[in-house]
Amino acid sequence: MKKVLLSVFVLAIIATIFLFFTTAQNNASTTKYIAWVAESYARSGDVTYQITLGNLYYHGNGVPQDYEQAIFWYTKAAEQGDKLAQYQLGDFYHCGYGLGQDGDEQAVFWYRKSAEQGYAEAQLLLGICYYKGYGTSQDYEQAVFWYTKAAEQGFSIAEYNLGNCYYYGNGVTQDYEQAVLRYTKAAEQGFSRAEYYLGNCYYHGNGVTQDYEQAVFWYTKAAEQGDEDAINILKMISE
Repeated sequence: MKKVLLSVFVLAIIATIFLFFTTAQNNASTTKYIAWVAESYARSGDVTYQITLGNLYYHGNGVPQDYEQAIFWYTKAAEQGDKLAQYQLGDFYHCGYGLGQDGDEQAVFWYRKSAEQGYAEAQLLLGICYYKGYGTSQDYEQAVFWYTKAAEQGFSIAEYNLGNCYYYGNGVTQDYEQAVLRYTKAAEQGFSRAEYYLGNCYYHGNGVTQDYEQAVFWYTKAAEQGDEDAINILKMISE
């Protein structure tokens, strides 16, 4: 039994290595072999290979590009409770590949499944769905709940989105100090929009003592990443 498991493990490693070099070298015969291996194990119920096969159909590597087949294999893995597959399936529907009219609703369904298992990307996307009202009723409080879950795992976009919620009072009591805290956490990770909004807070004295030097510092950080709002305000300040 141990030899069988070891053989499967080695085959999985070989397949992964082949897939890596296939992407780099565009070796059609190798990708077809990887697809054949993936399908063999996927049909036996192996979650990892079901996801792999879904990815191959999504990108058209080793098999004709086929979104229906991609959804089929992502769904197989998702129904076994795999949080990555659930997130990918949610993304697939959210991006409009679901081939139906209920794409956003299906996205919310699968994002939630993944988010409830602690998958940060799904928590963020579920928060966005609630904030924007995609596939569900708009609910700022639920958005804040899921943004917070993702932020607790260090997701800079979630920190930024939470900052906006506190800044504008969406789903929480308006609190500029909390907004500054969240913007700072995201800005320190290099998220340009958070850098810009943090600059605004320092410039106007919202949630912090007014400090033009700090404002310019964060505007400059954002501008260096191409943020148009930051670039424009720096031009205005320098005139």
